[in-house]
Amino acid sequence: MKAASEMRDLANRLIAYEGGAGNGSEPMGSPTLRVYEKLRQSLGEFVGVAGFQSLATRALTLARPEAPSLSAALVTADGALKGLGKTENRFDNGSDLAGEGGVILIARLLGLLRIFIGEALTLSLLRNAWPGEVFDDRNSENGRKA
Repeated sequence: MKAASEMRDLANRLIAYEGGAGNGSEPMGSPTLRVYEKLRQSLGEFVGVAGFQSLATRALTLARPEAPSLSAALVTADGALKGLGKTENRFDNGSDLAGEGGVILIARLLGLLRIFIGEALTLSLLRNAWPGEVFDDRNSENGRKA
């Protein structure tokens, strides 16, 4: 499905940006959790705590079949994500399963946003959280990089 691959690409770009040395964010926590927390803050202002918690819980439910590493993860009542990265399992290339699960979770969350509020508003909210940084090369009309 094209939309799912676009959301996965966007999730990867956000996580890669948060993992980069030049992004100015604090080194604490994983890049996936930093992306999640920025989404929680930005979207919480738009849809409220309960709205974000509901979206995040649904995204986690949708992501679990693709990423068993998310089985220990849960979304708390205030929308915080707990239990990400609680597994010691690894892929053959040494990358942590929770990292891949995190990409899937963020992609599912972005996909739900796109469905519920539309692509333009979703990208607008993301641009507020990551001003110009990750989106400069995105052509929102066809979803392809310029």
